[in-house]
Amino acid sequence: MSITNQQYDQMVKDSSPPSKSIKNIPVAFLVGGMICTIGQVILKVFENYNFDRISASTWLSIILILTSAVLTGFGLYEKIAKHAGAGTLVPITGFANSVVSPALECKTEGFVLGVGAKIFTIAGPVILYGTAASIIYGLVYYLFL
Repeated sequence: MSITNQQYDQMVKDSSPPSKSIKNIPVAFLVGGMICTIGQVILKVFENYNFDRISASTWLSIILILTSAVLTGFGLYEKIAKHAGAGTLVPITGFANSVVSPALECKTEGFVLGVGAKIFTIAGPVILYGTAASIIYGLVYYLFL
């Protein structure tokens, strides 16, 4: 059976759900903005208690990562992401979720072969290419600037 490109395109259109971009984009923007605003408020609270900028930023990162990991552990992060979409991919919270999720799924296989082997299945490429890019950037900066 031979199918033309037009027939294939029509089959894809018929079987694909309609896009909800009109709703999803503003919601993702608002949720991502809300996460960033909460982070900014936490940062200002630490600065008001006389933490220097580096210490306040460190504590902010710890709080956001821990909150994301706990929400993932209780299955709440997935429920939020279902409605908020890409808004939950704000780098630090989304990254924490991508590390915790595979670990939870593979915990029945044990700590070594389950959690230890699968914990970075999603986040591993990000770490690998992020590290490689930073090394290349550092070398370029060192050699040319």
